[in-house]
Amino acid sequence: MEKFDQLVKLIEETKSDADKFYNSDVQAAGTRVRGKMQEIKKLAQDIRVEVQDIKNSKK
Repeated sequence: MEKFDQLVKLIEETKSDADKFYNSDVQAAGTRVRGKMQEIKKLAQDIRVEVQDIKNSKK
């Protein structure tokens, strides 16, 4: 559950930059959003693997 909480925190941290990019047309914020989205993607994949491992260990 710790990784899931990290994912939620990372998404919340990205929200302000996403708002700046989409609503205020701040190009630098778009670059930051892309970087954070890459981190989110990696963390989400780690969570998927962890969930699958836990699921398989209970069989």
